Amino acid sequence: MSGSTMGSGAAPCRFAHYFVICGIDTETGLEPDELAALYQWLEADRQGRSPEAANEGENFEQSPLKRTFKSKVLAHFPENVEWSPFDQDAVNMLCMPKGLSFRTQVDEREPQFHSFLITREDGSRTYGFVHTFYEEVTSRQICSAMQTLHQMHQAEQSPSTTTSSTTSSSSSSMDSLASSLDEAEAGPLPAGTAAAGRSGSYDASRDTLYVSKALCLITPMPFMHACRRFLAQLHRAVAGPRPPPLPLESYIHNLLYEVPLPPPGRSLKFHGVYEPIVCQRPGPGELPLADFPLGVAFQLLGVENLVQVFTCVLLEMQILLYSQDYQRLVTVAEGITTLLFPFQWQHVYVPILPASLHHFLDAPVPYLMGLQCKEGTDRSKLELPQEANLCFVDIDNHCIELPEDFPQFPNKSEFIQELTEVLLRFGLSSAEGAAPAGPGPAPLKGVALRELVDDGRNGNLGGEALAVLERLRALAERTGVSVEGVETPGQGGRTREEEEELWNAKLNVQLREVFAGRFTTMFADYEAFVIQSAQDMESWLTNREQMHNFDKASFLSDQPEPYLPFLSHFIETQMFATFIDNKIMSQWEEKEPLLRVFDGRVEKARLYNVRAPSLRSSHYQKCSILKESAQAIEQRLMKIDHTAIHPHLLDMKIGQGKYEQGFFPKLQADVLATGPTNNNRWSTRTASSQRRKDRHRQHSEHLGLDNDLKEKYMQEARSLGKNLRQPKLSDLSPAVIAQTNWKFVEGLLKECRMKTKRMLVEKMGREAVELGHGEANITGLEENTLIASLCDLLERIWSHGLQVKQGKSALWSHLLHYQVREEKLEQQAGSPVSNGSERRKSDTGLGLPLLRVSVIQDMRHIQNMGEIKTEVGRARAWIRLSLEKKLLSQHLKQLLSRQALTKKLYKRYAFLRCEEEKEQFLFHLLSLNTVDYFCFTSVFTTIMIPYRAVIIPIKKLSNVMTTSNPWVCVSGELGDSGVMQIPKNVLEMTFDSAFRPHHTHISTVFKCQNLGKLTTVQLGHDNSGLLAKWLVDCVMVRNEITGHAYKFPCGRWLGKGVDDGSLERVLIGELVVPSGEEEGGKQSRTPPLQRSPSQTRRISITSLSRGCKPNGAQIQEAIGEAVNNIVKHFHKPEKERGSLTILLCGENGLVCALEQFFHHCFKSARLFQKNIFVWDFVEKAVAYLNTADQMGDLQEAPEPLGLTCETFCHYVSAINSTPRNIGKDGKFQLLVCLGARDRLLPQWIPLLVECPMIARMYEESALLRDRTTVNSLISVLQSLHDFTITLETSLVKGIDL
Repeated sequence: MSGSTMGSGAAPCRFAHYFVICGIDTETGLEPDELAALYQWLEADRQGRSPEAANEGENFEQSPLKRTFKSKVLAHFPENVEWSPFDQDAVNMLCMPKGLSFRTQVDEREPQFHSFLITREDGSRTYGFVHTFYEEVTSRQICSAMQTLHQMHQAEQSPSTTTSSTTSSSSSSMDSLASSLDEAEAGPLPAGTAAAGRSGSYDASRDTLYVSKALCLITPMPFMHACRRFLAQLHRAVAGPRPPPLPLESYIHNLLYEVPLPPPGRSLKFHGVYEPIVCQRPGPGELPLADFPLGVAFQLLGVENLVQVFTCVLLEMQILLYSQDYQRLVTVAEGITTLLFPFQWQHVYVPILPASLHHFLDAPVPYLMGLQCKEGTDRSKLELPQEANLCFVDIDNHCIELPEDFPQFPNKSEFIQELTEVLLRFGLSSAEGAAPAGPGPAPLKGVALRELVDDGRNGNLGGEALAVLERLRALAERTGVSVEGVETPGQGGRTREEEEELWNAKLNVQLREVFAGRFTTMFADYEAFVIQSAQDMESWLTNREQMHNFDKASFLSDQPEPYLPFLSHFIETQMFATFIDNKIMSQWEEKEPLLRVFDGRVEKARLYNVRAPSLRSSHYQKCSILKESAQAIEQRLMKIDHTAIHPHLLDMKIGQGKYEQGFFPKLQADVLATGPTNNNRWSTRTASSQRRKDRHRQHSEHLGLDNDLKEKYMQEARSLGKNLRQPKLSDLSPAVIAQTNWKFVEGLLKECRMKTKRMLVEKMGREAVELGHGEANITGLEENTLIASLCDLLERIWSHGLQVKQGKSALWSHLLHYQVREEKLEQQAGSPVSNGSERRKSDTGLGLPLLRVSVIQDMRHIQNMGEIKTEVGRARAWIRLSLEKKLLSQHLKQLLSRQALTKKLYKRYAFLRCEEEKEQFLFHLLSLNTVDYFCFTSVFTTIMIPYRAVIIPIKKLSNVMTTSNPWVCVSGELGDSGVMQIPKNVLEMTFDSAFRPHHTHISTVFKCQNLGKLTTVQLGHDNSGLLAKWLVDCVMVRNEITGHAYKFPCGRWLGKGVDDGSLERVLIGELVVPSGEEEGGKQSRTPPLQRSPSQTRRISITSLSRGCKPNGAQIQEAIGEAVNNIVKHFHKPEKERGSLTILLCGENGLVCALEQFFHHCFKSARLFQKNIFVWDFVEKAVAYLNTADQMGDLQEAPEPLGLTCETFCHYVSAINSTPRNIGKDGKFQLLVCLGARDRLLPQWIPLLVECPMIARMYEESALLRDRTTVNSLISVLQSLHDFTITLETSLVKGIDL
């Protein structure tokens, strides 16, 4: 710790840091607002005009009463506080965001209150509370200047009123926001006002001129109610007919130097000018202080809308609040961020965005900002740079616009119901736009009554007047109406203000407890998934970026299914990452306060066993501590723990700051510059305790890590936005704005690098684990979340520096501009433009024609999808399609190669116009080509997709032609195409009329819904004609949108009297790896997701005798591996399992392994040159069993064996009687699949072993005749009984068992 005792000790102790007065500087006079001029410069730059021209001359088109003039900080006390330096420009801008406001006697001049906050780079905040009122202008120079400006305005208006009105109406909506004087606050005018007064005219001889002045308190904690009451009492002291009891300096000095912060868990009373003010502070185990009225936020938006906005904030989207009223903006912003406990907003946070900072809406980062609008501003004319990921909150009209693909908060309906019940208990409606209600009687406003009360309190009333006041008190009690400021007894004898403050505090804490309770339930077990791999703080901070700190996959697998869409997105946010970082840091240093409170609640929940026994239960649990939390606050406010020193006379110069009604006096700076030196016991006491804490902390520092180094690492560990939480308000030169934009560019590039790296590491699985990069498994849910996050990043990159946009998606807007330009060039050239499109070689060289690939082609695919209705949806679909085709980097490079178009659409500082960063960005995206994604196919499951199927015969056997009628049925994970007849001798077909084949012969056209990843093809024919036998090499099927091609190997005959007599075969598919890779980085890739036989499976004895046979050990190993793969399949999350058909019937599948087992030492003698198949042995065994049954031999067998025998014979009979011509090998495959499904295989094998036919058909050394081996096989197959095996329709078609 550095600094003096007072600096370090009193830093957290003072109630207020500064008292500030802002207004007009009479010495410098009227000055145009530099910030408004800067905004005009920025707007000129945005619209492509010369920025210099925008500043030439003055704007005389506006009435001077509506124009922006510069305000100044007239005084602030003390001069500076060591622990909270005074930022004069920022405070001035936030006290008077619209500059000085002028009024005349005919205008509304009610005082206004608003709050603001300043967020420092380290995330700490200071709060400002502002009371704005109107003071008469006494300076003749200013009145004269206003008169001159008004005459110049009238001269400008006289030539053509029509022209000027047309010009103003066509100006941009941002300009209308920028010319921001207080029209919104002007309110309704008094009846009978002259027309001239209404139109904003000013005549110095007739009118009285008023100007706004602001009184502001800057505090370390958000004691909004206390500050509001103190400032209102100061203003009353000025506005009243009599001077206050003490000079104003006494009250301000008392608040700045003699009123401490209440200690945690205690209440404090201090004295304003007229009434005492009470504030309280939550204890160490309670929710942190939040004084902004949450009830008002709920009434403004409605419960459901507020929960939706809250969800957007949790998912770190861009949130823009929109209202005429500054206090509403701050109330909603602070209300929502308060509800985030135990998490904290980590990005740009500007509840009041001054007009000069509107360019910050261009920020390509998550933000929470408030934009003040003028009355009557049309929302549709508000041009926002990016809307794809924007939540727009129109507070005044009680409506919100949400981003697309928006996951709902878990148990949303029950959650809303619980919040509604809390509001109803406090007499509030849950509907949006209901007038915010309050407790107790309605106040009766009146200056005369207030003065009467004040005089009574100060002992200035005579007997008769005092009697009048007593009668008024009695009347107030009888009618339920209170006189403001009169201590009408409420509950417990409290004043109306105290009653209202207690009511607000109880409502606030109960609403917050409901939210905190949800997080306690959802994250009760988060600690179990925190990965604490580092041994010390220094190594953790150094390697923070490379480390996995939270086991996301395991955490998600432990959550209820309905929670997953929300949680999978939320655990990727910066606020969750920071929360986990704080948890890890807590093992080396003191726990962060919010984390300490949350961990305490989680521990308490465990003790009381609040959470359901099953972690996966989504049963909703209501908050059980609402009453206790409200009672704690009520007890503190009823029983005051501390009372601050009363205001007292100071050693002041006589005659200065003389009281004058309606004018705030010039305060004596010397008495307010410093506080008391020796009588401030609380600051000394706190300073010494703080020193003790500092010594303890230094002693327990784990490694004595250098603070500068730690800060450096922590800054780097946090991602973009942390050091841009609030734009710097004190310096807004174009150079500083350019520097801020450069930070955004660097941040976007870093975010792209981190996201692509994360996507690669998660996808590459075991290879990444071996390299030390965390967990191997990535669920489809996580993958989808990461891809959605990439889509959001691309939208933000394309929104940065955008100056021409159509629709809500900046990326799709750019693509549409590109499409128009390319199609125009195509028409001029009369053929497709070569540089805008390309042709990819056939994926396999086996019969598939070339597939045209281009940016435009993929856009047309998306545009033809009627299911997608919005620009944002189309942009995301296009990104997903390009990523699945491994063309994302290439497509974007092609899009950005049109530099003239990019210059037209983007400003000079835009990310897309920074050449070096753009190249690095495209390189990072190129790295995604090393892994396979199915992010388009798996998401758009209902769209119609054209498929191309090519059936390839083995030509060397001169069997290309067939006289039979072939048919095909393609199946995938999402369904099948149905049986499709193929015209004779046409071995190529396309499934959709929109995509014409590149061949001259006739094609059969089918429409087919997305099948997902393809798994099987059923191929067959009707055996008609002379040339009915057909030898097929393979079937190729290609998705014409994604370009994915699948090969279904066959290598078998289809025909009666040849091979196994099959007229129909079920072929298992494998994804084809393209041979000619055009894109870089595709040489290293993950293995294909599906494998199937790459050569003809050995199915006949003849073929087995020719090939090299596996030995017994190899066959047993193959069976174990096949069963193990099926077991692993079922241990994956249901949505991530892939195709079970591959594991059953594919290469190295269970059927293949069992065929090898049954073929081992099978006698190879052929009778009359006829092949013998395993199915022949099965049929002979069934014949024997049936004969034995008829002769009664089986009746003596144990009952289970007899039942098993009956079942086995029934299954074989059903397979033989199926109408499908699937051949003998197909029948054996079907028997194995059905036996596995119905858990019968281990029971059937002993029947075959006991059959006498085994000695005739198998040699002595056969595995099937070895009892030990057979028992081992039965044991292995029994391990499948724990799982429910569902067979694909293509396998069991025509079988009813």
